[in-house]
This record gives sequence, structure tokens and C-alpha cells, in this order.
Amino acid sequence: MGYIDGQILIFIQEHMRNTVCDVFFKGITHLGDAGIFWILLTIVLLCFRQTRKAGIYSACGLIASLVINNLILKNLVGRIRPYELVDGLQCIVAPAIDASFPSGHTGASFASAVSMSRQLPRRCAAFFIILASLIAFSRLYVGIHYPTDVLGGIVTGIGIGMLVNVVGDRVDGLKKA
Repeated sequence: MGYIDGQILIFIQEHMRNTVCDVFFKGITHLGDAGIFWILLTIVLLCFRQTRKAGIYSACGLIASLVINNLILKNLVGRIRPYELVDGLQCIVAPAIDASFPSGHTGASFASAVSMSRQLPRRCAAFFIILASLIAFSRLYVGIHYPTDVLGGIVTGIGIGMLVNVVGDRVDGLKKA
């Protein structure tokens, strides 16, 4: 699987990278740095009564993603970053200091977006899912993650988001009972 992962990254580097896309995807990837975009969005959502529930769900998703992806899985798997192993791959952002699997940017993005998706209007939810997808692809584009790292982040993020919704709805149902 590592060979195919590496070949996908080389394909992206050789056939998709250009000056305009470099600027765009570097900007998109930095939205996920330390979850800053999602944390700031969560804080804004918490400030207003009509979006507070979405903010609470997003906060729960982000915390769960941090624990599951960054504290547990990255340390258990310990995968080396692709730019250290794939011949010819150039990472176009600053090297990361933690392990590669799963993508924390991707996991946090999908955990937040999916967690709050049922609490927001469909257009907003769709926008945040699209943004999470762009952040996920940006991690491949800049050469800092393998495709399977990003896939792992998508799976854990969606799973966390769905779990937050199920648990949140049950807790909300108990309050109303």
C-alpha cells in the first residue's frame, strides 16, 4: 500500500502542482493548523443562542478528534511522513514533528463539520463539508500526508461526528423527557 500511496503523491506533484494551486492549497491547509479555523468557528457558534448547539457539538467533535487521532492513533501507529520516504517527493510546507497516520487536520475538519452538520442549515453544513474535503486534499497536495493518512482522518472524523450527533441527540432527548 505504501508504494501506491507514494505514487499518488508523485502524480499530484508532477501533474497538478502549479503556482496558483500552490498558493491556494497552502492557504487551505493552514486553515487546519492546530484546528484553528474550526476552533474559531466553534467559538463564534457558541456565542449565539440559535447556533450554540452546533458549537457544543463541534467542540465535542474537536476534543474527541484530538484525543483519538493525535494522542492515541498517531502514537500507536507512528508512521513516518511521506516526504521522508518517497523518493522525489517535495513537501511545500514546513515539516511536521508528529507521526503521519492519521491526518489530524483531516480528522478534526470532518469531526467538526459532521458534528455540527445536522444543527445548521443545509447550505452551511454543505459548505463546511466541502471545506473539510479541501483541507483533506490539501494535505496530499502539499506532500505532508499519504492518501491512506487522509482516508484515516476522514473515517475517524466522520465516525466521531456521527457519534457526537447520536450521543448529543440522546442527551437532548433525556433533557426533554
